This record gives sequence, C-alpha cells and structure tokens, in this order.
Amino acid sequence: MTHYSKSTKRGIFLFTGLLLVIFITPDLIQYFRPEPEIRIEQWSNEEKQVTQKLNLESGFNYSKGRKKKHYSRPLSRFNPNDYTLEEWMSLGLSEKQSAIVLKFTSKKIYSNEELKRIFVIPEELYNLIKDSTVYPERTKNFDNRTEYKLEQKLVVVEINRASLDDLLQAQDISMFDAKQIIKTRDRFGGFYSMSQLSEVWQATPEKMAVWEKYLRIDPENIRKININTASTKELSFHPYISWNLANSLVKIRSQNGFYKEVREIKKSVLMTDELFEKLKHYLVTE
Repeated sequence: MTHYSKSTKRGIFLFTGLLLVIFITPDLIQYFRPEPEIRIEQWSNEEKQVTQKLNLESGFNYSKGRKKKHYSRPLSRFNPNDYTLEEWMSLGLSEKQSAIVLKFTSKKIYSNEELKRIFVIPEELYNLIKDSTVYPERTKNFDNRTEYKLEQKLVVVEINRASLDDLLQAQDISMFDAKQIIKTRDRFGGFYSMSQLSEVWQATPEKMAVWEKYLRIDPENIRKININTASTKELSFHPYISWNLANSLVKIRSQNGFYKEVREIKKSVLMTDELFEKLKHYLVTE
C-alpha cells in the first residue's frame, strides 16, 4: 500500500476541489441567472385603425392579389382571320397572346369551334366575341385539290423486287420495318401472299393493315429452287424446309429418279398438306 505525506495529501485535495469548482461553476451561474422577460405587445385599437387606413389608401390588400384582367367586346361583327395584332390586343390579349392567335388565323379558321381551340384565348374573352364572329366558307375546290395531292402521294411498291429506298417511298413504312420486310423476303425468296407479312419480325395487325395499302405482290418474281438439282444443304436454307425434310426429299430423288412434278414431294412422310401449299410456290422441277 502506498503512503503519502501530509503535504502530498493536502495537495491532492486542493487539486480535486479546484477541478470541481471549474466544472460546477458554469451550471450554477446558468441556474441562478434570471430568464429574460418575453413581452408580446398588443396593438391598440387606435394603431390598428391607422394601419388599416394606410393599407386602404395605398391599395394594399393580400386577399385580392393581382388585378383582374379586363376584356372588351368587339365594336362590330368581325372575321377573326382579318384581325391584326393591335385589334386582338384591344380586346384584352397581351402582345404575346395576340401573336400566337395570328399564327393560327394565318392558316385560316372557319368556325367558332376552331377559334375556341386556340389555347391563349381565355374563356371569358371567347364568350364576349363568339356572337360577333363571321367566317369565310370552306370552298370545295380547296378540298378537291388537297385530296388530289394526297392521291398523288400514294406510292404502291411491288414487294418482291423492291429495294430499301423503294419501300421507304411508301407512306407510313419505317426504316426498321422496311429492313425487316426485305430480310424476311430474301430468306423466303419472295412472298406469294400478303399473309406472309405476319412472319416479319415485330409485325402487328395494325402494321399489316398499313403495309397492304402500299405493297403488292407479283408471284412471278419469287426465287425458285430446282428440287432435281438442289442438295440437302441448299434445300434446308429455306425457312419452310427443315434439315430432315430436305434429306428426305434428296433420298426420294436418289431412289426414284428426278421429280417430274412438284407434287411428288408429298411422297415424303414428313410432308403435310399445309406445308406443301406453302412450298409449291418456291419449287420447280426444271
């Protein structure tokens, strides 16, 4: 056990006491310090009245916000297509709104329904002017010219001989679809029926309805395969002919001699009536 002298013990006590004073003093000061008085001053009735009066005189009012826009009724009947920027502004539109209206009327509008669809015309202004508007008649000659132009743009393409550029000249056929149509056509050797377009990658009934408007098929342009000279490998390249079927057709030819008619391929046990109806368009015997 360690023994300390009296002077050492006295020093330890004094040091400990000093530390306690240092740590405790701030808390004691905070505890005994009086809290500041918080005063909430109430306005007197007289002060309120003076403030309200000043607000009224200066037009200060939070509840009303911005001043309401004022629109005017036209002085007489008018054709919206003939109105100028200044005249639209005189009805209450801003310069920017009036400029947008002119973009629409420069292409001509023919009814209040079209006028109402101009999004910058507020409903309040529309209700003021709708009974004062007059419009030109839409002439039949204009419509006929438009229809004629549309008919002139209709391009019908023979699909079995068409290039990518040819297909893109037809309306509503995208670059992606045109490439897929040509890719499928080249794999088959051509199309014999419009129904085969359903085998094009990502074809949909909606797309096919569009394609049928702009595409036609000439079966004479189909690339044929001579079943009397083609090898098993060459036959199996066709999407409708599996390797096993190709091998079967070549074996029958080797055993029985050349095919005289395409229908003789039905001798193969792998040939179905449905498959034959597809293949007969692509095969020849000479």
